[in-house]
Amino acid sequence: MAADRSKRFAPVPGLGTGTVAIAYVCVDYLQHVRPTWHDWLMPALWALLVLATVYRIIFYRHWSKELPAALPFLASVVFLLLAFLFEALSVRFVTAVLGLDWHRSADPLPDTGQWLLLALNEKLPEALVTLLRAHIITLHHYLVIFVMLGFSVTFGSIKPPGLGFAARYIFTMAVGRLLRAFTFIATILPSPRPWCALVRYRIPNYPHPWAQKYYEPYTSDSDAISRLLQLDSAYAEAKEYPVEFVPDWGKMSFLANVLRPNVGEGSTWYQLLKRASGGCNDLMYSGHMLVAVLTAMAWTEAYGGWTSAILWVFVLHSAQREIRERHHYSVDCIVAIYVGILLWRATGFIWSAKDTSKARRAAKFDEVRTRLTQSAKDSDIDQIRKILEEVENAGQDKETLSKKAVILFGSCVVLFTFTCVVLALTLTTDG
Repeated sequence: MAADRSKRFAPVPGLGTGTVAIAYVCVDYLQHVRPTWHDWLMPALWALLVLATVYRIIFYRHWSKELPAALPFLASVVFLLLAFLFEALSVRFVTAVLGLDWHRSADPLPDTGQWLLLALNEKLPEALVTLLRAHIITLHHYLVIFVMLGFSVTFGSIKPPGLGFAARYIFTMAVGRLLRAFTFIATILPSPRPWCALVRYRIPNYPHPWAQKYYEPYTSDSDAISRLLQLDSAYAEAKEYPVEFVPDWGKMSFLANVLRPNVGEGSTWYQLLKRASGGCNDLMYSGHMLVAVLTAMAWTEAYGGWTSAILWVFVLHSAQREIRERHHYSVDCIVAIYVGILLWRATGFIWSAKDTSKARRAAKFDEVRTRLTQSAKDSDIDQIRKILEEVENAGQDKETLSKKAVILFGSCVVLFTFTCVVLALTLTTDG
């Protein structure tokens, strides 16, 4: 029986969730090459996925395992939302603090990774270069693949609890976004796209008072920087600039000092953060690549199979395209890859694909070994059978919910999860 249960959660090579995920990416790419095929294949695929998932949810038998994971899941969602809020504030700050004049004058950093890709364009066949430039997989696809993997618990592709798996992914994502914000807010790097801020923002031309005192007077004068090092204190006089605009945001007015709003940019801090988007500086490290790597890591651990190798190829394809299109410098993608891998490895305590029931049975067997030996000596078959049942039951999770409670809890989980999925796919753009 134990062997049968372990096989139930083992991935089927070439079948199941993996094939569906790769099929989804391929079908969605048809919008670039066969739009008419995409228009009827994509709705049909979504309808099939939803119907199959709903059917499997009805007969899902592991809601008792989902209950302990519900609170960590909700806490992870709240943590991620707070991380996104801090990141949005940080993005707006690093874009606005130096003003548009700095964005106009700051040259992009030299990027040898992009130079290499440009050099390869001259050497590789045109068909291969076209393939490397194609938008085969984007941020949207990685999120959909994660959703598929989360719901695959109802198909037996990964072990329950599914909420535990989702909590680990969301918690790891939140930690990664916070580390990213701490990194790019510490040192402001010029954008690989110098025109970005001029097109997207209406921030003041002049630098923030902090930058006027501690940065601007020492930017290009080596003697000034040397004197600054000797004194270890700002000494240059700041230039005279217009007074900063301070909106009336009530209790949130303190944010004006960070967001540096313009008179024509709206009347609420929330509207300003919505327009922050991905910012116009280089943000070390790439948020897109963090999502891609965490999805690939989750897939590799939970499902594996040949589709895992394909997904990692997609990750590398996304990385070179981020660099090629100057959304990020090469270092941003490289750092995002190893940070994502290390973060996923570090959060295995939340959910793991390893079957812990075997360890519990082994521990129980060590506990009853003496009793089992004595029963064997006494030829007490009934006692031996009883001890073996204790060992078997030690590897099983106890059912703690009544049938009505299971139905209510399951309905709430499904409704909340579907709502989160719809909001994530609706509000999340590929920018």
